[in-house]
Amino acid sequence: MAPGLVEPAVSAESTRSLSSVTTDFDDTLRFYLNGTKVVLDSADPEVTLLEYLRGIGLTGTKLGCAEGGCGACTVVVSQYNPTTKKIYHASVNACLAPLVSVDGKHVITVEGIGNVTRPHPAQERIAKSNGSQCGFCTPGIVMSLYALLRNDPSPSELHVEEAFDGNLCRCTGYRPILDAAQSFSAERSCGKSKANGGGGCCMEQNGVENGDANGCCKSGIDGDSQSIKRFTPPGFIEYKPDTELIFPPSLRKHEFRPLAFGNKRKRWFRPVTLQQLLEIKTAYPSAKIIGGSTETQIEVKFKGMQYTASVFVGDIPELRQYDLHEDYLEIGGNIVLTDLEDIADKAVEYYGETRGQPFAAIKKQIRYFAGRQIRNVGTPAGNLATASPISDLNPVFVASNAILVAKSLDKTTEIPMSEFFMGYRLTALPPDAIIASIKIPVAQEKGEYLRAYKQAKRKDDDIAIVNAALRVQLNEDYTVDSCSLVYGGMAPITIAAKTAVEFLHGKKWTNPATIEGVMNALEQDFDLRFGVPGGMATYRKSLALGFFYKFYHEVLVLLKADQTEIDEQAVGEIERMIFHGKKDHTAGQKYEKRVIGREQPHVAALKQCTGEAQYTDDIPAQKNELYGCLVLSTKPHAKILSVDPAPAFDIPGVVDYVNHEDLPNPQANWWGAPCCDETFFAVDEVFTAGQPIGMVLANSAKQAEAAARVVKVQYEELPAIFTIEEAMQNESYFQHYRYINKGEGAEEHFDDAIWDKADHVFSGIARMGGQEHFYLETNACVVVPKPEDGEIEVFSSTQNPSETQVDVPLRVAANKVVCRVKRLGGGFGGKETRSIQLAGICMAAAVKTKRPVRCMLNRDEDILTSGQRHPFLARWKVAVNKDGRLQALDADVFANGGWSQDLSGAVVDRALSHIDGCYRIPNVHVRGRVARTNTVSNTAFRGFGGPQGLFIAETYMSEIADRLDIPVEELRQINMYEPGDITHFNQELKDWYVPLMYKQVQEESEYARRRAEITEFNKTHRWNKRGLAIVPTKFGISFTAIFLNQAGALVHIYHDGSVLVAHGGTEMGQGLHTKMTMIAAEALGVPLESVFISETATNTVANTSSTAASASSDLNGYAIWNACAQLNERLEPYREKLRQKGEDITMAKLAHSAYFDRVNLSANGFYKTPDIGYVWGPNTGQMFFYFTQGVTAAEVEIDTLTGDWTCRRADIKMDVGRSINPAIDYGQIEGAFVQGQGLFTTEESLWQRGSGTIFTRGPGAYKIPGFRDIPQQFNVSLLKDVAWANLRTVARSRGVGEPPLFMGSAVFFAIRDALKAARSQFGETGLLSLQSPATVERIRLSCADWIVRRAEVRPAEGEKSFFLTI
Repeated sequence: MAPGLVEPAVSAESTRSLSSVTTDFDDTLRFYLNGTKVVLDSADPEVTLLEYLRGIGLTGTKLGCAEGGCGACTVVVSQYNPTTKKIYHASVNACLAPLVSVDGKHVITVEGIGNVTRPHPAQERIAKSNGSQCGFCTPGIVMSLYALLRNDPSPSELHVEEAFDGNLCRCTGYRPILDAAQSFSAERSCGKSKANGGGGCCMEQNGVENGDANGCCKSGIDGDSQSIKRFTPPGFIEYKPDTELIFPPSLRKHEFRPLAFGNKRKRWFRPVTLQQLLEIKTAYPSAKIIGGSTETQIEVKFKGMQYTASVFVGDIPELRQYDLHEDYLEIGGNIVLTDLEDIADKAVEYYGETRGQPFAAIKKQIRYFAGRQIRNVGTPAGNLATASPISDLNPVFVASNAILVAKSLDKTTEIPMSEFFMGYRLTALPPDAIIASIKIPVAQEKGEYLRAYKQAKRKDDDIAIVNAALRVQLNEDYTVDSCSLVYGGMAPITIAAKTAVEFLHGKKWTNPATIEGVMNALEQDFDLRFGVPGGMATYRKSLALGFFYKFYHEVLVLLKADQTEIDEQAVGEIERMIFHGKKDHTAGQKYEKRVIGREQPHVAALKQCTGEAQYTDDIPAQKNELYGCLVLSTKPHAKILSVDPAPAFDIPGVVDYVNHEDLPNPQANWWGAPCCDETFFAVDEVFTAGQPIGMVLANSAKQAEAAARVVKVQYEELPAIFTIEEAMQNESYFQHYRYINKGEGAEEHFDDAIWDKADHVFSGIARMGGQEHFYLETNACVVVPKPEDGEIEVFSSTQNPSETQVDVPLRVAANKVVCRVKRLGGGFGGKETRSIQLAGICMAAAVKTKRPVRCMLNRDEDILTSGQRHPFLARWKVAVNKDGRLQALDADVFANGGWSQDLSGAVVDRALSHIDGCYRIPNVHVRGRVARTNTVSNTAFRGFGGPQGLFIAETYMSEIADRLDIPVEELRQINMYEPGDITHFNQELKDWYVPLMYKQVQEESEYARRRAEITEFNKTHRWNKRGLAIVPTKFGISFTAIFLNQAGALVHIYHDGSVLVAHGGTEMGQGLHTKMTMIAAEALGVPLESVFISETATNTVANTSSTAASASSDLNGYAIWNACAQLNERLEPYREKLRQKGEDITMAKLAHSAYFDRVNLSANGFYKTPDIGYVWGPNTGQMFFYFTQGVTAAEVEIDTLTGDWTCRRADIKMDVGRSINPAIDYGQIEGAFVQGQGLFTTEESLWQRGSGTIFTRGPGAYKIPGFRDIPQQFNVSLLKDVAWANLRTVARSRGVGEPPLFMGSAVFFAIRDALKAARSQFGETGLLSLQSPATVERIRLSCADWIVRRAEVRPAEGEKSFFLTI
């Protein structure tokens, strides 16, 4: 295996031109789509598979991120696999897949497997299990499940859970999706399983976990000769694998021909033999070689890269083979990573566990490498050629001394992997060569040890922060003969720790001095500076040291070196169990009515699961439609010296450019509510990176994007402010200022004398980061100008149709603008005001061109322009007596509003009203300001300041408890509000059940027992620590702007007895339309299926409030109820007639009779929330109609050597009153909890200090929780068996959309609890002030152990961090 020059693989030929090489290539694509043959003679070389599918009307497949990170675009590509010699059904990201990649294959989309009339069992079970809320992610999730079932009709529970690692969902919290998917698993679908009423399947009887059984009853091994019937849960369609779409027989015989097609801008080549590929590479060395296109398409989409000649190499069988040699495994360069996983397993089995260590390391790294969709197309060669410094596989290749086989037309060269990486994204691969294969040596039978490590922000589907492959070869006396310590994420390339390697040579592994010497050497190897690109200098350095510490002791364990002190607890990683949990489905039974109170699936769930539900960008193209692309500022604060759109018009297909000069007057450029302080288009100055300057209009979205990139904008940069601290230093605030002052002093105001009377006075700072909405559907809009009277029709993905209607940058009255909303693919507050910006710009463009205009923002554009949850900083001071009773709270609260005010003032107001948490504090004086900075304008987000205020409360409670040395659970209990208490804004607490739920959750979760167990665990475990927390919440329901607390509804009854309802709320996944149809059906006495809601439109219900504040069910529900009451009154005489006749009373009969008597069968309902009317300053009036309440207990385990963690268990109990639909409410609770968990843990927004732009603008950098981040045990229940005597809402229900979000903070405070144990372990007794979010970095750096202390990187004088948090 010595590397070097070997004989050429192909015969030598003179170099020929590319055209002559490809003269005989075919130019026609042939594939099957949903069972139908497709032949494309003139395929567009620049479109992806997703663009092709959506272009022909298959819009069920969605665009969520365009970088393969969310899974919304997942389709299945069935193909003959040349590696396994079998048919494989691959889930792939259509947004990345080039069209050329599907030649000779069968593409299956969500439309191809079922429809609402005949759904596929996967579609039906997800729908009926409430696994679809907004539904935008659902088709992709359905197709991931479908791919799993096609490849394995009886998957294990573990395989089911891992099948979704490339999919994200922002609404559901994943639980109902997993419940639905697990109904197909071998364990849960077995007819003999205990869960299904049997005596126990073989796996249960054998005590096997995760479905890894030696034998299965289905194979007859259990002695039962009869086959076991697959169990189908009641109410579900039976899954019959033999009824699936067949792999087209003609494709089994398909002859893969070399392809060459394209146009002047781009040409694709698809060789099918290695010889053809090498000839192309020789003729055109700079041709872009593409395997999975997982990185190339991102470069094209987001970086504007253009590759005029691309060569797809995924269909060359020679590059997808492998051979198990005596002392090495050789894998083809283009073997897909999914196959490499299986090959690694086979290699371990073939060589044995000891010699197979390199392959076990490969398997481990692949397991958490991206998602399944990426692994189905990604290749080792692509991984190597891109030379990413954070590649998970490359360190293993280098550490195992693998050899890369590079082939060109005239020679084959073997390159040691240790010599392959030359610099950042630079390799030793010759320009005319391709990576043909990699030879990976086996480990020695004795004395050699190799392990791989990785740490990322999120466990699944995430790029590494740092990874490593560590190898050592020891002789018989444990002396180091050779070693490789290879790291990724510590330098611009995959790099060996040379100093540490040199030190280790000849050292005795069992000598305690060895590890100290290596640690010192690693500090020299990785002497990162504070401002290192990528940031996290201390954390990355601590990971490098921590990985070696783990490796060192794992080797000692394997050596059984009794004479050496072994830290066995450093070995291993946190592993999760299969998700499970309980949900109380009996909570609403006492309150069930004919329709209301019963669990019903989301009314559109099945449409969403089959891809038939229509979203804004799914609307068919209008005649003469133009596509818009925004020209955005690239500077955070600058004067605009000039804007030159002329280069854009050189791009074919560009029609026009729109900016502020196209508006009727300067005033028309201004918008914003409640403060009109923002412009649609920047004029002379930009105040944030991502501020719209103009819009390019073209005949296609691609043309518009390309043109927008070449618009020339010249700037003169000005000083910029980013953080709250910088704003405070510069006195940069908006005018909005509010306070609440309540106390026991004169006029019930705060008395400063309280500080002297109290036993203790503590102060501190609470700091909380923002949060990206990350709805799966980005902001989208279609504007259609009408030919008469200046009318405009707007289809917008907005929560606020009425504001969209009136905030028009034109001289058009509201009665000529109709805004229509069918549904949103998620909103969470991010489309309450920020959607208006895009709609207004599109309206201006449509009016100027007199043509329809469409624009759907790319994910990065959406994040740049749409704002986030407000970061908060609070300086608090609390007086408390020695008995633990709070006496006073004084706080200054600051929110980062960004560059315009938007809704920031109201967000701060709500934070001030929730800063008491659930605790009685006699004296409170709190003040709120909005910092003005040069960042994106922050906006509404689920909770709207409530979570920030509640977080401040729980922060001071936690820190006070630590200072008083009492359990925080006890401090909460001592100070908890009781029924009838008065809040600091003078509102009485009625129907107050937090104390009851606090008690119930502790009992139901066995909190005291688990607390004792955790205390014992932490005493006996050095590096892994567990934490437990229980957190209560109260959330005020009502808009704080009183005028918004109103709603209208329009109800029509038709001849046939069907009912059409229109109301002012928008459906964005929260189940609003479902609840509203239930209310109407209940009120009118008709079946639920007789009631329909078509859309939300401003020409049916006028002057609507935005769908927000968790008040939409209350407001719109009562408006519908009132409209139905009017109709019932009109129909009562006809009911009475039918009663007297003894006939069945149906709505069809009633409507028919009433119509012929000329009775109005339409009614307009209206509702306004009573009693409310708070006055700021005097602190009078009622602020909220009521409070939704809840309590959550959470348990976590952290690995203090890495910062990795998992939520072991969560127990949630919410008081939602008498639920209108418990299934919908459970979905809101679970989804909000997981979203809140993300807010307080993984979701960190970062800005690049150098450019002032946001860095975390896509799933690659911004990490919302994934399927395997949810609690391992997830228990949810609703409060029951109490009276809601004062609750005067429709059906006595409570709003539920926002309140549960703060429950996710229980995970944060459980992490804090675990960190306290970790710090105590190493003698750190100082107060822990933990900022939110508790990222893996913050967890690790808070541990205070000797490794993290020696890894500390301090800034040089004047040095600043690479990233900043605002």
